[in-house]
Amino acid sequence: MTDASSPPANPEKIALAWTHTARFLTTASQLDQLPATELPEIAFVGRSNAGKSTAINTLAQHKRLAFASKTPGRTQHINLFELGPKDAPDALFADLPGYGYAAVNRESKLRWQKVMADYLEVRRSLSGVVLMVDSRLGLTDLDLQLLDFVAPRVRSGAVKFLVLLTKADKLNRKEADASLRAVSDQLGVLATDEADVGISLFSALSKRGVGDVAQALHAWAHSAPPASEE
Repeated sequence: MTDASSPPANPEKIALAWTHTARFLTTASQLDQLPATELPEIAFVGRSNAGKSTAINTLAQHKRLAFASKTPGRTQHINLFELGPKDAPDALFADLPGYGYAAVNRESKLRWQKVMADYLEVRRSLSGVVLMVDSRLGLTDLDLQLLDFVAPRVRSGAVKFLVLLTKADKLNRKEADASLRAVSDQLGVLATDEADVGISLFSALSKRGVGDVAQALHAWAHSAPPASEE
């Protein structure tokens, strides 16, 4: 029995309390080193300088949960983080290596391109992808290439997709609106009746969008069906 006088639960607070439970689980340099899991997995992807690690840390309210290398492009592992109660986790965050940093040698670039493509195309526990894009730059050729990797699963509704336009505090309102419109137009290629595709302005500095994104990811994790064998 609930107390009718108690205020209704705040969805944003619930979602932020959930993201705050994120804790390191494991790291892997190859796809076959990742643990098999039935938990819904949400992957964070983006260029090396798009603010990916910062965004994860902001959502989790931890300063150094996701490691941001001082040399962009040097982090070449998939890092998994567990969320929910420690004795009954209910979701995973996957932090994928940043891509597109010019100083990384060609062999490493090609190897990681292959690992990321395979992950996005076949990782069966993958239920959502969050793409970090610098709001001042918009989608780059490499971002569009990543869209191609995951597009079939997004169009079918198997994987949800959210673009975070990071560093939004550096834009005025007119610039922010223009950035939203441009990326929204480019995401039209993913649109189907089944697809769940979103876009949000995000700033780790001003905390713009943090609560909304936490709610979206919380909903993803708690509405996703159990992963099934493919």
